[in-house]
This record gives sequence, structure tokens and C-alpha cells, in this order.
Amino acid sequence: MADTLEESEPLLSRARGGSGRDCPRGVLTCSSVQESPGAAARRDLCLDQAVVLIEDAIQYRSINHRMDARSLWLYRWYYSSSSQWILSFTIFLILALAFVETPSSLTRTSDVRYRPAPWEPPCGLTEGVEALCLLVFVADVSVKSYLIGWAQFRRNPWLLAYLVVLLASLLDWTVSLSLVCQEDAGQDRERLTYFFNLPEALTTLLVLLTTANNPDVMIPVYSRNRAYAIFFIAFTLIGSLFLMNLMTAIIYNQFRGYLMMSLQTSLLRRRLGTRAAYEVLSSVTAEGEAHPKRLGVKPEDFLQVLQKVQLDSDHKQAIAEKLHSRGDGLLSTDEFQKLFYEFDKRVIKEHPPRPEYQSPFLRSTQFLFGHHYFDYLGNLMALGNLVTICVFLVLDAHVLPKDRDDFVLGILNCIFILYYLLEMLLKVFSLGLQGYLSYSSNVFDGLLTIVLLVLEISTLAEYGFPHRGWKPATLGLLSLWDMTRLVNVLIVFRFLRIIPSMQLMSLVASTILDLIKNMRAFGGILVVIYYVFAIIGISLFQGVIVAPRNSSLASVNGSAPCGSFEQLEYWPNNFDDFAAALVTLWDVMIVNNWQVFLDAFRRYAGPWSEVYFVLWWLVSSVIWVNLFLALILENFLHKWDRRSHLQSFTQELEDTSEMTQELPFRDVLEEPTEEELVEKLSRHPHLQLCR
Repeated sequence: MADTLEESEPLLSRARGGSGRDCPRGVLTCSSVQESPGAAARRDLCLDQAVVLIEDAIQYRSINHRMDARSLWLYRWYYSSSSQWILSFTIFLILALAFVETPSSLTRTSDVRYRPAPWEPPCGLTEGVEALCLLVFVADVSVKSYLIGWAQFRRNPWLLAYLVVLLASLLDWTVSLSLVCQEDAGQDRERLTYFFNLPEALTTLLVLLTTANNPDVMIPVYSRNRAYAIFFIAFTLIGSLFLMNLMTAIIYNQFRGYLMMSLQTSLLRRRLGTRAAYEVLSSVTAEGEAHPKRLGVKPEDFLQVLQKVQLDSDHKQAIAEKLHSRGDGLLSTDEFQKLFYEFDKRVIKEHPPRPEYQSPFLRSTQFLFGHHYFDYLGNLMALGNLVTICVFLVLDAHVLPKDRDDFVLGILNCIFILYYLLEMLLKVFSLGLQGYLSYSSNVFDGLLTIVLLVLEISTLAEYGFPHRGWKPATLGLLSLWDMTRLVNVLIVFRFLRIIPSMQLMSLVASTILDLIKNMRAFGGILVVIYYVFAIIGISLFQGVIVAPRNSSLASVNGSAPCGSFEQLEYWPNNFDDFAAALVTLWDVMIVNNWQVFLDAFRRYAGPWSEVYFVLWWLVSSVIWVNLFLALILENFLHKWDRRSHLQSFTQELEDTSEMTQELPFRDVLEEPTEEELVEKLSRHPHLQLCR
């Protein structure tokens, strides 16, 4: 560990030999800018470098990219919201082409018995859109390769894979255009001739491993001798209950190790970006002093950089307030780093103060209806409303809608809705309008209350007050039957307000919300594997499921074996277009009756089709689903273990911030050392930090 003086001195300073004469010739530094010899230009460049480095730290991006003025402008433009939106839209557009390209998914149904001829795009339409998308991707990979340099590009496997896929796509686009959109549909039929049959027992046991065909496969032999049940029970215990759960444990363990490594890398990138920004800004301080005694970052320079950083105003305000609270003087390394601990929090505005009333009666009323016990009363009323709805739905389960008498339920709904309105008004009185709207639960309750009130007023205006024999009309856009059902559904949703009041349910709800926030990577993986397998499935099985003629449809369904593809009428599950392929893959991933798909495609397409479905089962049900389960377990168990230990800390965070993806695992993450940061900065390919 370097001494205190060295820690506070930037690697670019003269005290560390940063005059620029020690750097390799041609290397850009803040102290030696060839194209901008003026001090003002050097200062602006250093500030721009600090801005980019801080943004890299915020977004966990690598700082190994070009740092000259033009490259910094291009880098910020590339990561701007508009550029990233264009890139995201291009990705969405080229993926959506699969629904329009031949075979088109633009039909009302995928059932081969009733499906009309789909609309086929004219030749060159989808190819033209694909060409525009590929041009965007070519520009994307070109900009990336330029910004990070060829040396870094060659060491990045993801960018190399990106380039390979892009070249393959360009080749495929060229071939498609050269064939003038005409392809020989029959040249691939020879695959059915050369495929050999897989052992039937292997397929049966594989399906049994998922318990999808249990006890169907056991019944024929079990009916002859009950001793045969021992084999199937033992196989299910060993395979399904032991081996598959062991597989889940292995995947969970590997996932946790990868998760911790990924979070550790993200933390290192954040610390490295902020430390690099400190070094660049401290070199600006060194430029203005001939013999600096103690170097650091000027607060005014940091504030100037902070205004340019792409960061929300709440974070900027929190960092600026923390900077002003420390007083004047240069920022040391530790002080500079502590300012960016605010990145680990998602700032939430404090609740506005409650209104002050002069009357003692009003103050007492405000205290009474602003107390959390009043929320408990509201939860109890919501529960009572839900119970009444369930009771009447059960009592009227066997009564036709036209014969129902909704007099009692209509009266009760009016009473409950009036209470919800009164509760909302009393809370606005106690908390003030701004204070009421500052709570998300109140916004949720208020919106539902207003919608319920509008529906109830519309019902009363259209059909009058509830009375004996108040039978709902079932026709029309605003039929009383539909409006009553909508009110009941909204009341059920309003009952979700009790979730924050129950500790266990609140824990479950927070886990679900965290999963939704962090599902981008998992959702991307799912989209990729679905997309790849759907395209392969269309290539292999398009048109193999042939519908029987209308005259023989009833006879086919009647003569087909029980539980077969034909008897169950699974005709919409096919690979004739992209949308149908996605639904078929989803049905197989659920593994309920997936042996029906194995049997049908084995008969229609050949025995080797089972390999495709088994691979899909391994990738989707075994690997991806277990990864998703591992994410749920890791998130929930961590919250469960720390809920009592961090109860007071969590309450504090709820008033000021929300935890980011790193903070829940901060106790197991290691802060990078000074030597590690300096060593990595010294090896930066485009920002030479000279000693």
C-alpha cells in the first residue's frame, strides 16, 4: 500500500512523474495533448475524460476505450439515449421480422385444419428491412471496435461472436437475395430417409423422468403383476426426486458463484471508473501549480464535471449536498470515492410534511386518521368486501346470469365503495394531497377507488338503485353484468394493499419486484434460445403436421388412440410459422404431455425428431428453469436471512433510498485494493497514467 502522500497524488501529477515526458511518444495524456497545446484545451479534455469515466462507473462499463477528444464525443454519442434507443429498436425490428417472413405468422389461427393461406410479403420487402438493420449493426460493431481499439477487440469473445454472427447474417442475406426469394422446399426431405430409430425404452424413461407419463407407462405391466411397480417407483425416486433435484442444486451452486463473480466485477468497474476520474481531475489541479504540496481534486472542478454527467437529478443533488457538507479544500482519494457511494442508493424524495391545523379537534382527527391503525381498518374492510364477493359467487355458481338477483351484492358494493371514498378523503385531509400522493400504496388505492366510483355512478345512472329482482342485463357494451364483474375484479386487486402490511407477504412481493427489475439478462437468454430453437424447428418440421380432410376429421378423432396428438386435437401446435413454433416450444417446456409431441413428430417427421425435443427440454426445462429458480432462491433466502439483522437499516433505506443489485450482497463482496486499482489503471491502453 502506498503512503498517504502518494495516495493523495494522482498518477498524472508531476510528483509522480506525470509531466508527459515520461510517457511513450504519441500516447495521449491530460498533461501532453498534441492537438490542443493550450491550457484551456487540456483542462476541457480532462474534464470530459472525467465525465466519461464517471458515467462508465455508474453504468458498470469498462474504461478501456479511447480517451481523445473526438473519441470521447463519439463514445458519449454512442451511449446516449437516442443511439441506444435506435439500436434497441433495430434489434426488436429484426427479431420481429420472423413473424412476417415466409412462413408468415399473420393468420388468425395456427390450427392446420382451419388456417387460411397467410399473407406473404413481396420479394425484397423483408430483405430491405433486414438490410437496414444489418447496416445499423455494422455501424454498431464498427464504432465499438474503433472506440476500444483492435487489441481490445481481439480479446473480447462477445464482440468476436457478434462479428461472426453479423458476417453469417450478411452471407445469408446475400444468398436469399441472389435466389430472388425462391427456395426449393423439397430438397430437405432426404433427411427422413437416412434417420435411424432411437430406442423406444430410452424415450419412455426420459419422459418418465419428468413424470409427464406417470402412471400411464406403469399401468400395462402393473395390471399383470403388482411387483412391476417397484421398478417404476425406484426409477422415479432415483431419477426424478434425487437426480433432478441434485441437478437443481448443482446449477444453483454454479449460478451463485457466477453471480458473485459478476457482482464483484461490476463493483471493480465502478471503483476503477471513479478512481480514473480522480486521477484525471487531480492532474488538472497539478497543471495550475508549479510545486504542489498536496494534490487532489478541486470541488469546483468536480461540480463542473457532475453537471455534465448523465445522471438523474436526485443523485446529483445528493452528491452535491454531500460535497458541500465537507467544507473547502482539495478532495483526497478516499473523499472522492466516498462521494460516489451515493450511486449504491436509489434516492427517493422525502414525504412532504403533514398540514398543520389550528383547531384541537382537527389535530386530533388528523392524528386518528393518519395513524397506521387506520390502514389496518381499511385492510379489514377490503378483506370483508372480498369475502362477500366470494360468498355470493359461490352461491350463484349454478345460477344463469339472466336469473341472478344482485340486489344484496349491489347494496354491499355501494357501501364498501363509499367507505373507500371516505377513507381516501380522510387520508388526504390527514396527510395533505402531496403527502397522500407520495405513498405508492395510496396512489394505488386512490386510482382504484376513483375507477370504482365512476363505475358505480355509471351503473346507478343506467340501471337505477339496487332493488329486489335487480337482474343484470347481459348484452351491450356497458351491460350491468360486465360492469359488475369489472367492479369485483377491481375490488380483488384492491385487496393487494394488504401485502406491505404482512411481513412475509411483503418479503415475497419485494422478491418478485426485484426479479422483475433484474430479469433483463434472463429474459434475453430466454428470447435467444426460443428464437434459435424456433428457427431450427421451422427448418426441420415445417409442413410435417398435415391436417386430415374435413370429411374424415370426425373419424380420425374417433379412431385415434386416447391421449394421442390427433385425439387431443393438438393441431395448432406445429412449426408451420414462427408464432406457432414459439407456442409449441412453450408447451413442450412445461413438460405436461410433452410425450404427445414426441410421439406425433416421431410419426410425422421421423424418429430423429426426438433429439430436437430432448435438446429443447434440456436447455429450457433443466437449465433455464433451474437458473430462474436459483435466482429466486438466492434473492429470497438472502432477504430472509437478513430481514431481522437489517430491519432498522432497511427502514432507514425506505425513507431515503432503495437497495441496488450490489448492496444486498455487500457483506460478501470485497472492495478492490489500492494496488489493484493502480495496476489496472497503469495498463489502460488509451489513458496512459505515467509515473
